Amino acid sequence: MKLKENEKLDIEYILNDLKNYKPKRKGWTWRKDTGSRKVGEFEYNEVSDNLDKSIPLPASKSFEYIDPQPDCVITTEIASGRFEDDIRRMRMAAWGGADHIMVIRTAGQSHFDGLIEGTPEGVGGVPISRKEVRATRKALDIIEEEVGRPINFHSYVSGIAGPEIAVMFAEEGVNGAHQDPQYNVLYRNINMVRSFVDAAVAKKIMAYGDMLQIDGAHNANATATKAWKVMPELMVQHGINAAFSRRVGMKAEDIALSTVPPTAPPAPCIRMDLPYAVALRELFKDYKMRAQMNTKYMESDMREATVTHTLNILISRLTSVDIQSTITPDEGRNIPWHYNNINAINTAKQALLGLDGIKDMVEIKRDGVLGDKVRELKERAVLFLEEIIEVGGYFNAVEQGFFVDSGFYPERNGDGIARDINGGVEANSVYKRDEDYFAPVCEHFGYNNIPKDVKRPCDVIGGCTLCNREKIVYIDELDGNDNVSKRLEQSKKYRKGDFLKPEVEWAGDGIISTTIFLPISEDIAESAAIEIGKKLGLLDVSIIHKQVMQNAEGTLVEIKGKVPFSIDVSKLHIPEKIKTLSDEEIKKEIHDTPMSIVAATVGEDEHSVGLREIIDIKHGGIEKYGIKCHSLGTSCPLEDLIDAAIEADADAILISTIITHNDVHIKNMKYLNDLCIERGIREKIILVAGGTQVSNEIAIESGLDAGFGRGTKGCDVASFLVMRRREMRETLEKSKNRD
Repeated sequence: MKLKENEKLDIEYILNDLKNYKPKRKGWTWRKDTGSRKVGEFEYNEVSDNLDKSIPLPASKSFEYIDPQPDCVITTEIASGRFEDDIRRMRMAAWGGADHIMVIRTAGQSHFDGLIEGTPEGVGGVPISRKEVRATRKALDIIEEEVGRPINFHSYVSGIAGPEIAVMFAEEGVNGAHQDPQYNVLYRNINMVRSFVDAAVAKKIMAYGDMLQIDGAHNANATATKAWKVMPELMVQHGINAAFSRRVGMKAEDIALSTVPPTAPPAPCIRMDLPYAVALRELFKDYKMRAQMNTKYMESDMREATVTHTLNILISRLTSVDIQSTITPDEGRNIPWHYNNINAINTAKQALLGLDGIKDMVEIKRDGVLGDKVRELKERAVLFLEEIIEVGGYFNAVEQGFFVDSGFYPERNGDGIARDINGGVEANSVYKRDEDYFAPVCEHFGYNNIPKDVKRPCDVIGGCTLCNREKIVYIDELDGNDNVSKRLEQSKKYRKGDFLKPEVEWAGDGIISTTIFLPISEDIAESAAIEIGKKLGLLDVSIIHKQVMQNAEGTLVEIKGKVPFSIDVSKLHIPEKIKTLSDEEIKKEIHDTPMSIVAATVGEDEHSVGLREIIDIKHGGIEKYGIKCHSLGTSCPLEDLIDAAIEADADAILISTIITHNDVHIKNMKYLNDLCIERGIREKIILVAGGTQVSNEIAIESGLDAGFGRGTKGCDVASFLVMRRREMRETLEKSKNRD
């Protein structure tokens, strides 16, 4: 299947014949040809190859729509609970520049003792089943061909069924995974012995699949009461997992540390987070770094989350991060919506590109305060590790509560996460292998009594699933009601028919959000906002964000709700787009028949930038075609503009009207038309308006010939002026012939 950029991803095609699907490749892929290159008119120091298909940043319209790609991998994290909608979001993310798609599985999966089959929605989160993984990898195989860059698929190898999940991931072409036995112990209370034995098996399989391993040490920072104090502890956790992975057989280049800045504003975050990042880089120079936001400090304010994200990326750039994770800005709202994934990707791309080359101009000051802090953190981490060894190792240290929640080592406040060596989930479930133990599978960790005449262990059974894909048992669906086919049938008319509903998470979910300012206190504003949503006709109204502007003067509230209707697209009136002529055709027309216009920002409006961009030759405006422009500047009375048009015998009047208070932009347009009629020139002159809130429809309803809004270029206006003048002349000729 080859995707067409103006057609939706065909989910039914993705699901068809999954039983016989085989992933195209295995292993992690880093961005290619990173370094210096020219993109458009700019030289970049830290970029990679451009994409074949992409959506550039909004500001790119001022830079010939260039879309340079940063050198580091960019992550997007997805967990809507319905993989059939997630893979659509993955396509959007890939066009935005993400090449690490991380699917967050349901938390309960840590305690499942086997693989999930089918696509059960009721377990919460995204169930990582073979069907879900296979469908996602198939979709990504197609999407990466479209955008022209390999895309890494990632999830979690943890919990009681960790080894089974690792095998399934290796079979299905998953490219990276979280794997850290300490995560199981500290955050899921899985027995320590079982967790580390399982991890050894899982890591062995991951090494076979060339998967990138990302550890789980960031969880301490993301959950600690005082995360800025547990930095030495995190370094030790990173070190334990990295060393354990190497002993199992993982290559250093396939191991990544999952780092999280320990603070966020209003704390002085750069002063605290930068030394930590520098210390990590120096201690773990042989390993990759994956930088993630700290969700602990993420509230429901989108702006606040984005600013923190940007500050984190500054540290990423200064310390040469390899993967930039992008926790969605609305993580604190628990609403993983499509467009917020894309917003987060854009934040990362925008900040990384804006900081391109900063290390060539700014040097990290290794002496003084930063150097002292880096040294202190490393020393505390080493002392912490030495104490762990002194008490008999990691298991004993955990049992004694070494891994604290609020203390700066060696400080301990009695809040350590203590686990019993013989306790926890699946305690006493590990057994020593018998001397004649033989497992007829490849990539097996630990003792395996392979017969001397056997080359590969799995030869005795005709190949294991890693060597003989035909051995894999694919189970499609187990539940007749809770499955993807049922869900797709319910949303079919919104995916493939003429019916349309707003959407933020799932096809046809009908959810919209709206922002309301209420001049009243917070407690009343919340109830009032919900009532307003209901009166607007929304169903299931709830608050997703509120912010006090001032206790007495007002509160900003954002609500979400569902619309109880659908739109029939086939019955919509779609305004025809104004045709754009080639530069050569416009220039020839103006050369053969000269054109002049008068223009101004009208009323009491002092804004002039937009109008200048449409007119001035230096902005690619209509002057470059030879159109003679008479600009009367800003705050120009409409009467003066018409007088100037009559005096110059102008072909057109162009007005810019930005201010919209009390619909003054509409009033200006109507008054211009009325004045031209009154002065007897309306049939001989073209009237055009432009502005951020102007549309072609509004302008025509106001009596003008055309209106142009955001994103308009000089060629758009020039094309219209040429074509409209032709129409007027043809009309005049026909009128003369009739006479």
